[in-house]
Amino acid sequence: MLYNAYEMQRSMLAGASALANFSAGWLNNPVNPFAYFGGGPVLSSALEVFAHASAPRGKPAFNLKSTTVDGREVAVREKIVLRKPFGQLKRFVREGVEGGPKLLIVAPMSGHYATLLRGTVERMLPKHDVYITDWRDAKLVPLSDGRFDLDDYVDYIVEFLETMGKDGDPRPHMLAVCQPSVPAYAATCLMAADTHPNRPRTVTLMGGPVDTREAPTAVNTLATQRPYAWFEQNVIATIPATYPGAGRRVYPGFLQLAGFMTMNLGNHMMSHWELFKHLVAGDGESSQATMAFYDEYRAVCDMTAEFYLQTIRVVFQEHSLPKGEMTHRGRAVDPAAITDIGLLAIEGERDDISGLGQTKAALTIATELPEAMKQYHMAPEVGHYGIFNGSKWRNRIAPVVEDWIAQHAG
Repeated sequence: MLYNAYEMQRSMLAGASALANFSAGWLNNPVNPFAYFGGGPVLSSALEVFAHASAPRGKPAFNLKSTTVDGREVAVREKIVLRKPFGQLKRFVREGVEGGPKLLIVAPMSGHYATLLRGTVERMLPKHDVYITDWRDAKLVPLSDGRFDLDDYVDYIVEFLETMGKDGDPRPHMLAVCQPSVPAYAATCLMAADTHPNRPRTVTLMGGPVDTREAPTAVNTLATQRPYAWFEQNVIATIPATYPGAGRRVYPGFLQLAGFMTMNLGNHMMSHWELFKHLVAGDGESSQATMAFYDEYRAVCDMTAEFYLQTIRVVFQEHSLPKGEMTHRGRAVDPAAITDIGLLAIEGERDDISGLGQTKAALTIATELPEAMKQYHMAPEVGHYGIFNGSKWRNRIAPVVEDWIAQHAG
């Protein structure tokens, strides 16, 4: 019922959004006399804000057409290297450029698409051969393709690293942003224990919940204050018949978005008020920047119920990884197996999703890794999204990652 109610509301808002967008365009038309006096500009701005806020959104595009390598502009094209039911390995091919450290960026499976890391990819492209985990929306995956849980996530990362290792440097580098820090770390432990030829040379973890007992945030508290059964009964829905994944049980992306919006409701309301003022003032550049952010932020996707629930239990309630109790298909995940992989942990001082110390714990539990192969960076005055997007990421944090990769290039 939950998903059907959402679909009904979405359909109604889509019609209202189209009508508001048409009305705003009519009020802004230069041949319309109401566009020049009275409340025309104010009303059209209000309608435009509403139309943008209520419009339905699909999967955004990366739209990374070029980058600069050694002072020259080169074209960039996307290539699907490996397709899997719940995700694909995507490579950003720099035309005419050979070499450079191979870098796997592990995007979160947390309600948003991998395009949320567009700025991360863009900044790393000039010096690296970049790949990304491009996860699929679970409502588009038929039931016949099976299930997907945290163990499968780890398997996907291992297979993606193996695929990258077949072409050129057998030991790529890996960067995990937020939620995938735990499965990426688990994959690293397993590959290290096997002395896998494609184990990463370096692993960079950014704002990840490795040990959520450290500086718990509102997100962590929500996951621990309620029993496991509460999540099963209250946030899991069944995909309706209108989608290819009909019948699949999921944690809907719209619930994840509602949770994040509620956490910072005041900030989001102020952002839309500022958007309204920019539109009234005719400040197109500022209004477009705000709209572009919310186009990405509101584009959400569903994740499978088994993955979401297993993550709640293993990562947030049982703290299995830092306690040395995490397993993968019955096999122990042992951080002490990491002995020759450079670990870099990055945290934001103002991160309200993964508190200070949660990512740094990855260094502490790697007890057999020499200290020279560990590094910690705390980014001052940086929030969660600022770790991997924006000017502070580009100018302060990315150079640290680049230097770390260069130090362990092989």
